[in-house]
Amino acid sequence: MLLMDILAQAEPSRPLGSEFGKASPVGLFLIVVLLAIVLYLGWALNRRLKRMARRRAFAEAHGIDIFDTEALDKAMAEAGLADVNKERLI
Repeated sequence: MLLMDILAQAEPSRPLGSEFGKASPVGLFLIVVLLAIVLYLGWALNRRLKRMARRRAFAEAHGIDIFDTEALDKAMAEAGLADVNKERLI
């Protein structure tokens, strides 16, 4: 019983020394970089999904097979709706 009282009252050991807390700036930098990556991926995925929906709607309206990319690209270029001039980051 006495041993449990002593263990229950023991102070938790804290990290001490000159190296304690030096990883904080690196951790913050990593969190900011990862947040930027996640935001960029969300933005790129949103662009891709909008483009895909636009291509699907065009294909369905003109009776073109959605998976026939050559015919779909050609028909969209003829209609002036091609995404040729836009840069694709992904």
